[in-house]
Amino acid sequence: MGIFETLSFALPELVLVIGAMALLIAGVFLGDGSARQISLGSVVLLLIAVILVIFGPGAPAAALFDGAFRIDAFSDFAKVIIFAAAAVAILMSDRFLGGEELGRPEYPVLIVLAAFGMSLMVSATDLISLYMGVETQSLALYILAAFNRDSRRSTEAGLKYFVLGALSSCLLLYGASLIYGFTGATSFEAIAAASKTTESNIGLVIGLVFLISGLAFKVSAAPFHMWTPDVYEGAPTPVTAFFSAAPKLAAMALFTRTMVTSFPGVIDDWQPVIALIAVASMAVGAFSAIVQTNIKRLMAYSSIGHMGYALIGLAAGTATGASAVLIYMSIYVAMTIGAFACILMMRRRGGMTENIADLSGLFRTNMPFALILTVLMFSLAGIPFTAGFFGKWYIFVAAVQSDLIWLAIVGVFASAISAYYYLRIIWYMWFDEPAPAFERDVGPVLRLTAWASALLMFPVLVIFMGPLRQAAENAAASLF
Repeated sequence: MGIFETLSFALPELVLVIGAMALLIAGVFLGDGSARQISLGSVVLLLIAVILVIFGPGAPAAALFDGAFRIDAFSDFAKVIIFAAAAVAILMSDRFLGGEELGRPEYPVLIVLAAFGMSLMVSATDLISLYMGVETQSLALYILAAFNRDSRRSTEAGLKYFVLGALSSCLLLYGASLIYGFTGATSFEAIAAASKTTESNIGLVIGLVFLISGLAFKVSAAPFHMWTPDVYEGAPTPVTAFFSAAPKLAAMALFTRTMVTSFPGVIDDWQPVIALIAVASMAVGAFSAIVQTNIKRLMAYSSIGHMGYALIGLAAGTATGASAVLIYMSIYVAMTIGAFACILMMRRRGGMTENIADLSGLFRTNMPFALILTVLMFSLAGIPFTAGFFGKWYIFVAAVQSDLIWLAIVGVFASAISAYYYLRIIWYMWFDEPAPAFERDVGPVLRLTAWASALLMFPVLVIFMGPLRQAAENAAASLF
């Protein structure tokens, strides 16, 4: 493949990285007063990247840079959602950052660079490019977590995320070095061939365990979840909204591609490990969230539990499981962005509030807000006929088809337990005495995001579920 043909496949990434550098330079010269203009420019960049992915060269698949990256239906599916979620995250941040005097031009540029790293992650087909994508994303996220430099909580969140992130990178690199040592290859295709022919796989499996540990940190799966509650609570709320959506999808897509394309020969060794991590994540998410009073910490434990459900699909190790992961993560991104839009709407004259008790009696003080949040909580809980229910349905079906019936049963029980803390929020809103009302002037972006997310959870979903399922199945098929 010639250099120009290669670059045509990498055009979305080139647009993002060149555009981000241009916006950063513009922000330096124009100063902090240009924050809104830089944000709009960043959103335009991300939307252009979405269009380029959808209307790309059109080839079934292409290997770039000597097989380090692969452009296929799987990567395209993930990139569209990642770029769209990043654009929405920037738009949601505008009012909050302005109100907290955090409106600086580097904020949207960091999100664009993080999205660029995620794009590399979902296309990576080599251990070296995998690490490069992960660290490109992570470096931007470390800065975003500590973006509010005057806040002790935000600085602590960024430092904690950086230190634990460095530890996870060490685990990932050590595992990658062991895999290279025992297979003599870094490309996923060559590792897969070696894993099928090697007589003794003990060294490979040990390396694989370390690699899984590093990737599990990136999706905040238990027992590698310890950073999540503190970072979610300490980081500025729009940053937390971004953390909970696009990076989780990118990391889960990378996790899925790595496991099913690199290690099919040792699936009997890694399948139980993924299953145990899934169980631990669901348990931590279900039980730890029950005692939370801060809604951002509750959403942190909620995300840990949801990653456990997604890992059930990965544990299946089949095309059906991979497509179920994509469907589930797509729905999860929509639910979470809507939920954080509602959290950003929890604002009074004194500033933002994060206590769950502050939602008391919301039905009486702001009924549309209460209806939106109720729908989103029902979907997060997986109540039948919501999007969250359909996402879990596909995950559990994939597990049953792979003879992991016990894992599906554990998932059902964990889902029933986790429903308690979602329904508790609904109880506060509809049956408790009203707390002081929130401000109603939250801006059109937050209001539109919340309404759109809530609508996608119910009847509108019927229109999109068929195309979503078909796109996810096509994407998963490109891995096998």
